[in-house]
Amino acid sequence: MKLRLPGRRDRSEATRAADADLTAQLVKAGGKGRPTPKRSEAQGRRPGPPPPPPTTRKEAYRRMREQQATTRSSRAGAAAGDDSYLPARDRGPVRKLVRDVVDARRNAGSFFLVVAALVLVGYFIPSPAVQSYTVFLWFLFFLVIIADSVFLGRRIKRTVLERFPNQDHRMRGLVWYGISRSTMVRRWRFPKPEVALGAKV
Repeated sequence: MKLRLPGRRDRSEATRAADADLTAQLVKAGGKGRPTPKRSEAQGRRPGPPPPPPTTRKEAYRRMREQQATTRSSRAGAAAGDDSYLPARDRGPVRKLVRDVVDARRNAGSFFLVVAALVLVGYFIPSPAVQSYTVFLWFLFFLVIIADSVFLGRRIKRTVLERFPNQDHRMRGLVWYGISRSTMVRRWRFPKPEVALGAKV
């Protein structure tokens, strides 16, 4: 027979109550902030099971053609400038305006590959005079690109503020977007240019 000291039960009950209160506080502090959904609700939100693998070569070929057609249509829509197919960095009327400003002018950056090829050829010619001219040409071309990028950035800012004066624009991002596009060859740009050279934007 165990002897209980007076007040022993009171202290244990108080300890259990304090532990329960602390546990409730920890659960409340680290909880999800929302009730756990029922199993039927959770299963209802899950996507359906994946389609079964094709059983015949004809069905596999049909699925492959459907997937290729979807990819081609998405690629064509993005190349045409359709916002629903474009990535996030190219969406919106402001970005389209920046692309039009870049595509409507001749940019020094679009000749980068041509000049780089000439410089590469010049490095392989065993002549100190040719190599010195090559270094000078490379340095001069970079100065031209910097100056042209400054003029392009100013034009982008002015055009965007004229067309969309009441919107909050991140001009640095828009200018860099236009300059990076101007360094690509015109036929390789994506989305494809929608304005002709010299067009008024």
